[in-house]
Amino acid sequence: MTFIYEKNPKIIEQKSFAEIRELSDLSHFDKEQQQVVMRIIHSLGLPHLASQVRFSKNACISGMEALAQECTILCDVEMVKQGITKRMITEEPLCFLNDPRAIERAKESGETRSMAAVAQWNQHLAGSIVIIGNAPTALFRLLENLKELNNEPELLPALVIGMPVGFVGAAESKQALWDCHQSLGIECITLLGREGGSAVSAASCNALLRCNRDEYY
Repeated sequence: MTFIYEKNPKIIEQKSFAEIRELSDLSHFDKEQQQVVMRIIHSLGLPHLASQVRFSKNACISGMEALAQECTILCDVEMVKQGITKRMITEEPLCFLNDPRAIERAKESGETRSMAAVAQWNQHLAGSIVIIGNAPTALFRLLENLKELNNEPELLPALVIGMPVGFVGAAESKQALWDCHQSLGIECITLLGREGGSAVSAASCNALLRCNRDEYY
């Protein structure tokens, strides 16, 4: 049996983003925001998601500058970490989900392991990119921790990409991020609603990395 299909990866990518532009309304996004939104749509195959993406005022600029300075990248789960394009970074992203200290803390407190892992982010937060693509509880805990740093802006992350997926707490945690990002003094990118996930959150970071390399579609 013979199948006729496109094999050239560059052509596949070009055609994919051309279709995304045809199927999505990107008119109210700037150049860099469009790249992020298209990567989100490309990851999930859902053009309607363009209307659910939110950017704080300087989200892309702050994220790109931090990445250009080889900032720390913090991830809530290993799948997010593995989704970051390694050829575009020099330092391995950090994920403490399987760290014995997080496991023990979760057992003692009765909270999720994702929440417990966030406790180990504090020393790495300043100027970092935080990517949460799986656990709403991690995003809620992060917001709680950032509230305590409100008078210490030098300790805040450069950008929070918050896109956990699911039915319990996912939409609520992202709405909370969007509602309080200004009062917390942080830049953020989020995808409102239940949709999200490891692939789409990692893809958002990858889009900014590509922009720094002048790779636009």
